[in-house]
Amino acid sequence: MNMEKFIEIKDVTFSYINDFDEPPTKNTVLKGVSLDISRGEFVAVLGHNGSGKSTLAKLLNAINLPETGDVFVDGMNTRDEEKLYDIRKTVGMVFQNPDNQIVATVVEEDVAFALENIGVEPSEIRRRVDEALKEVGMYSYREHAPHKLSGGQKQRVAIAGVLAMQPECIVMDEPTAMLDPIGRREIMETIKELNAQGVTIVLITHYMDEAAQAGRVVVMDDGKVIMDDEPKKVFSQAEKLRSVGLDVPGVTELTHLLIKEGIALPPDIISEDECVERLYEILKKD
Repeated sequence: MNMEKFIEIKDVTFSYINDFDEPPTKNTVLKGVSLDISRGEFVAVLGHNGSGKSTLAKLLNAINLPETGDVFVDGMNTRDEEKLYDIRKTVGMVFQNPDNQIVATVVEEDVAFALENIGVEPSEIRRRVDEALKEVGMYSYREHAPHKLSGGQKQRVAIAGVLAMQPECIVMDEPTAMLDPIGRREIMETIKELNAQGVTIVLITHYMDEAAQAGRVVVMDDGKVIMDDEPKKVFSQAEKLRSVGLDVPGVTELTHLLIKEGIALPPDIISEDECVERLYEILKKD
């Protein structure tokens, strides 16, 4: 995999101005954040509400522009207005509520919407829409009404709409927050499949078990990056995570309880499959 620098966040600060206060108040939500993301990576960004993670997500396709510092996407500075279209073509965004991203009354028309707006040829639209719906497992629903779909299905249609634009990177801002466990699992499977095909994924989440499935976990607190490592190394620091209002994946919690009871498990288990395998090995010996 080609791991060249693809997104560069350089010493970025960002503030919101509250005009309702008299005089207006400034709330600084990012405080000198620097982060590099390589092409083809799957990075999860964790943090409790107010940590700055969603603000960071919106910097990556120029919805937000830095107050100070710079963000580069494939060498393009997000401050460069002439590059805005290219930046947004390179980095697609999927938001928390799929209903806010679905605009048409038929699934395939919704996926085609942005392509029609930028004047893509009809035959190319047809090809891209079919391909995108197949990639997210929603091709058989192409003639359905989006409002009749489940939350997970709607979110997969929203992802297909972004995929049809052929971005190299997709930033997902809490895409499973409004979904039930089945919908969450569907979306995580879709994300991992897209990443396996070479799409760079930045997943903003507050679910530890989702972050554990990424290749790299970035933890934010109070507008700063406080941890940035592979999931096993991040989640083995349970106390540090708890000190910023986060937890470890449920299976890691279970592993630590079993270790306390004298069961010889490694402390850095972060997936259910790994836990099952290790327990099976121990039971086999007994």
